[in-house]
Amino acid sequence: MSNPEVMKMPFIDFTEIVKEAWQAYDNSRQIKRIVDISAKVSTNHVYRITFTDDSIIIGKLSYFGVFDHFVEDHTIINSLSNNLPAPFENFLARSLTKGEKLFVYHYKDSLLDVWVVFYRPITIKKRMPARLDGAQIIKLGEQVALLHKACHSIRNTLQHSSKTLNTDIEHLLRKLETPEGKYEHRLQTDQIKAQCDLFIKNAALLNEPALDKIPVFVDWNIGNFSVTSSFKLYSRWDYDWFRIGNRVLDFYFLSRVVSDIGDKTAFSYFIGPMMEERFLLFLQSYHSVFPLTEPEIHFLKEAYRFFILNYVIKEGRFFFHELFATKLQREAIEIYFPSIEKEFNADPILKALNI
Repeated sequence: MSNPEVMKMPFIDFTEIVKEAWQAYDNSRQIKRIVDISAKVSTNHVYRITFTDDSIIIGKLSYFGVFDHFVEDHTIINSLSNNLPAPFENFLARSLTKGEKLFVYHYKDSLLDVWVVFYRPITIKKRMPARLDGAQIIKLGEQVALLHKACHSIRNTLQHSSKTLNTDIEHLLRKLETPEGKYEHRLQTDQIKAQCDLFIKNAALLNEPALDKIPVFVDWNIGNFSVTSSFKLYSRWDYDWFRIGNRVLDFYFLSRVVSDIGDKTAFSYFIGPMMEERFLLFLQSYHSVFPLTEPEIHFLKEAYRFFILNYVIKEGRFFFHELFATKLQREAIEIYFPSIEKEFNADPILKALNI
């Protein structure tokens, strides 16, 4: 498991660990400089590493999640990057391998438990605009549908993933019984457990295990991917929340991308964007390319619940910096969970898609 004490030690010079990782990878290439290019929202650290011959590699140091899951996910992503058909054959940043295996450097001592992976630099085109117009929403719907269709076509060529939605929820329930979990969520334990029970019950009613599974990235923040001038998906480089799951796990963040409010520096995870007309436009465009099913539309509600439970409640203090984590976890209890039953309604979506 990640070490929560890491978050209390901002003075640690992680670049020394990155240098050590590179030495373990290839000590014949000398580093000239390392520049921190992290987004400063999460606890992950991203570095641009320049060598004496002026070539560049990207290094990522992480202590979010579980080491074995990190290795498993990136192994699957590397297979995905090699197997995706055109026009997505160069969509993903590839990790470096050593011999036949993905190279991941695991640094562990009495205080730290971190890991480092290296990526080849990826070309970045245009960033999405903060607020999309109708034509751009339609284009994005088409593009995401094409990407999901490509992922679906090669899903049986990828390694097995040990993570499921239920195993993550079970992990959260176990965490709530630990001294650390009881302290962190001391005033909200019963509410969180009730939401876990609702997810497990509703996912079973919708037969979630039987829904098609493809690689999904979950976090479609506009800082994580680029598009061409004609609004085609061009590149993607952030894999923190990657998993194998049903495609609708991607849709909450995409509803935020197309939301009327647009991209904001100060962010929250309100359910509202999934009920906007602009999201219906996105789904109609997507559905025309890669049709959705009725169970998937109903599962949108539970995918949102899972996102809040897993990435905000369970992993929030490991992934987000403390200021963001505290705010989001408070909002989860006070706003996000109560809003699920009050605000989400699958009927307008089903009607808009003629399902």
